[in-house]
Amino acid sequence: MTLPNLAPIPELYVSHESALKLKVEAATLPSWDLTARQICDLELLMNGGFSPLKGFLSEADYNGVVDNMRLADGTLWPMPITLDVSEKFAEGIAPGQDIALRDQEGVILAILSVTDKWEPNKAKEAENVFGADDLAHPAVNYLHHTAGKIYLGGPVTGIQQPVHYDFKARRDTPNELRAYFRKLGWRKIVAFQTRNPLHRAHQELTFRAAREAEANLLIHPVVGMTKPGDVDHFTRVRCYEAVLDKYPQSTTTMSLLNLAMRMAGPREAVWHGLIRKNHGCTHFIVGRDHAGPGKNSEGKDFYGPYDAQDLFKQYEAEIGLTMVDFKHMVYVQERASYFPANEVPEGCTVLDISGTELRRRLREGLDIPEWFSFPEVVSELRRTSPPRAKQGFTVFFTGLSGSGKSTIANALMVKLMEMGGRPVTLLDGDVVRKHLSSELGFSKEHRDINIKRIGYVASEITKNGGIAICAPIAPYTATRRAVREMIEAYGAFVEVHVATPIEECEARDRKGLYKLAREGKIKEFTGISDPYEVPGNPELAVDTTGVDVDHCAHQVILKLESMGLIKG
Repeated sequence: MTLPNLAPIPELYVSHESALKLKVEAATLPSWDLTARQICDLELLMNGGFSPLKGFLSEADYNGVVDNMRLADGTLWPMPITLDVSEKFAEGIAPGQDIALRDQEGVILAILSVTDKWEPNKAKEAENVFGADDLAHPAVNYLHHTAGKIYLGGPVTGIQQPVHYDFKARRDTPNELRAYFRKLGWRKIVAFQTRNPLHRAHQELTFRAAREAEANLLIHPVVGMTKPGDVDHFTRVRCYEAVLDKYPQSTTTMSLLNLAMRMAGPREAVWHGLIRKNHGCTHFIVGRDHAGPGKNSEGKDFYGPYDAQDLFKQYEAEIGLTMVDFKHMVYVQERASYFPANEVPEGCTVLDISGTELRRRLREGLDIPEWFSFPEVVSELRRTSPPRAKQGFTVFFTGLSGSGKSTIANALMVKLMEMGGRPVTLLDGDVVRKHLSSELGFSKEHRDINIKRIGYVASEITKNGGIAICAPIAPYTATRRAVREMIEAYGAFVEVHVATPIEECEARDRKGLYKLAREGKIKEFTGISDPYEVPGNPELAVDTTGVDVDHCAHQVILKLESMGLIKG
C-alpha cells in the first residue's frame, strides 16, 4: 500500500524576519479591519487549508466559481472566497495598491495586493452557490445584510496567523496534521466533519466508517462560524473531549478547524472534501443533508437529503478523497444497540431523539436517556443550556408614547423581583436616553442606534442569566427584528405590543407631547409625523384602555409561565 501524499503544502506566510519588516511597512498602508468570517477565511488561505488559492478571488476566478465551481484556470473550487468591503472603504482603493488586513484588535495579519475591485451580482451568487436567493438561508441573509457591497481580490502575503486563546493544543495547521500522520505512519485517514455535539449515534457512525475504510479517524469539528442557533464551540469542544476516550487512542485523533461554514449543502460538501485533502486525509464522511441550513421560506428543505453525496461522488476523483457514505444510525430497543436505519431487523422497535426533541428536553429539564448520549455530554449541555426557568430572557415592550409601556414594565419588574431567583433590570426608554444615548436626536438613524444599544445591553443581561425589561417606543420592524436576533442568540425574546389606540394615548398626553407634535413644534413624532410599524406577530398584545396596570402585568406573567420562563 502506498502512503498518501503527506508532503508539506504551500503556505502564504513569509519568514519571521520578513514579517517584522513588513509589519513596519504595513503601518502606513490603508487598513481593513476583518470581520469574524474574513478572519476564518484568511487563516485557511495563509496556512494552506484553502490551497491552491493564493489569496482572495479575482473577478475572473469569482465568476468561474459562481458559474461552474471552477477557477479561471479550470481548477475545481466550489466556494467564493472574497474580501467584501464597504463602498466607503472601496472608494479609496484601486487595483495595484496594497492594503493591510487587521484583526479586530488592530493587529496586522497580512497584506493584500489588490488586483481586482468590483460590485458583484449578489442575487446571482445566492442562486448559483446556495440554490436560491432566499433570506431564510443564513449565508444568503449574510450576503445581503452583512457582507460589504464591493469585493476586492488579489494575492495575500501572510505576516502572522490569527491568535487563538482557546484550545490551543487542539488547533493544527494542514502541515502540522500532515506531519502528525507521517510520524505515526497512518496510511488512510477518514475525516469526520461536525458542527454538533457527538452523541452515541455519531460515535457508532464514525466507528463503522473507520472500520469499513480500514482507516484511522480524524474527528475534525468546525469551530469558526456555523449556523446561527448552533451550540457554541466552547461547549461543543468540551463535549468532544469528554467522549474522546471512548475511541481507541492509537487510531483516533481530534483537531479543530477554524472554518466559517456557509451551509451550502452540495457545494459545501465538495469544499469540505478539498479542505480535508489539504489536511492530509484520504477519506471523508459525507452526511445525509450535509451542511444543510434547514428549511427555506416555504418550509421545505433547501437541499435534498442525498444531493451532497451525489455531487461529491461526481467530483470524487478530482477532489482526491474517497467518500464514505453517512449511515443514518438508529437505536434498536430489543437489541440494545445501534443499526443503520435500512438494516433494522423486522419487527424491532426503533428509538430516536431529534435535535428539536433534544433541545426541548434540555429546555424543560427532562431526562435524556443514556442510549442516546453519553452522561458526560449531557452534563456539558446542561451547563450551557439550563432549563428555561433558569435562563436569562428579555421582555421587550413596544408601543406609542403614552400607551402604558413604562407603567406595565415597572409593575412587571416588581412582580418578577418579588418572585426572586434572577436579577431584573429595567431599561426604560427615557432612562436609557438619559444615561446611554444622551447625545442622540430623534431622526430614524438615531432612533435605530438607541434601540440597538438597548438590545445590546439586554443581550448581555440575558446571556448572563438575568431578566431584561425594555420599554422603548421602537417604531420600526427591522430594528425590532435586529434586536430579537441579538437576544435570541442567548435566550428568549418576548415581544409585548402595548396596542393602546393613538386616540387614547393622545387623550392621556401626560407630558403634553402630542399637543406639541400637532402644533408642529416636535418634528418626527411617532404616530403623528413619523410612522409606527405595528408588530405582525408579537408574543403578546395588550391594550391598556380602561384596564388597570396590574391586570396587564399579570397577562405578561401568564405568558412567561406558559413559555416556561418562570414558574408560578
